[in-house]
Amino acid sequence: MLTIRNLAAAHGQTPILCGIDLQVGNSEIVVVLGASGSGKTTLLRVVAGLHPPQSGRLLWNDADISSHPPEKRDFGLVFQDYALFPHLDVSGNVGFGLKMQGVTGDAATSRIARALEAVGLRGMGSRRVTRLSGGQEQRVALARALAPQPRLLLLDEPLGSLDRALRESLAGELRHSISQSGVPALYVTHDQEEAFAVADRIAVLDGGRFVQVGTPGELWRNPVTRLVASLLGIRTIVAATVVGGVATTPFGPVPTPGVPDGAYQMAIKPEAYVESNGGFAASVLANRFRGHDHIVTCRAGATSFEASMPNERTIGSTLRLMIDPSGVSVLDD
Repeated sequence: MLTIRNLAAAHGQTPILCGIDLQVGNSEIVVVLGASGSGKTTLLRVVAGLHPPQSGRLLWNDADISSHPPEKRDFGLVFQDYALFPHLDVSGNVGFGLKMQGVTGDAATSRIARALEAVGLRGMGSRRVTRLSGGQEQRVALARALAPQPRLLLLDEPLGSLDRALRESLAGELRHSISQSGVPALYVTHDQEEAFAVADRIAVLDGGRFVQVGTPGELWRNPVTRLVASLLGIRTIVAATVVGGVATTPFGPVPTPGVPDGAYQMAIKPEAYVESNGGFAASVLANRFRGHDHIVTCRAGATSFEASMPNERTIGSTLRLMIDPSGVSVLDD
């Protein structure tokens, strides 16, 4: 198990990470989710031993590895640029790390075969990497990281160079491959959908600090800050005043049981809008089909928002809507 305690790091005189605490359990996939510049890659490089921390500790099963060089940590790395060797075939690429370990002959052949099996590339060892698709290249890079039997996988935007459709199809396969290997993983990305598809837990990084850590379900049900809500794709965030367990919002009163009186920001998920004859009036501005539903852009008064609807709605028409309180999160900031 990896434990990060009160970690700080900088680039020159510029602080990047401040007081980072995190654990990655056995066989767990933890995804660090954050915008560009939040410190994700720096965190991964510190864990890998490629960037020196200013302070804090890195522990593996309670043993301090903070001063260990990269080759002594036994961690496998997969970067956005897969850095495959074009002059080697798939087996040659997967076995490169084994050569560095001194593993050769039948032992190397067996471990290469197991790694290719784990990523769904069985029987492709003799193929030239220059003839692979982007998705196959990503799997070869993962197999190369798995073959030396690392204690931990570190993945830095491993799907970032692929197009959206391929990222979506590969994210689930990548989770399956990592889970099948049994190797714990620390995985960084800026993409919320990728994070939700891959993670057992998500740690949201902003300004060098974790602002929320939890399972995908916990984050979706209760984002605690505006930034977390935005990263999760919740675009409608409105000001609200709570008095006596009821929030006054641009859409009318919304029950907020257990929330103390005061002024808040509220994140309203697209699924929270329910058609009701007694609800508020909203004009339809646009439709966007998502495959399983339509995202309907609407305006009520001066406030625009996005609502999830089962069917397309006519632009210019009026909907009567109410807010389902289960789709509302009151934010800490």
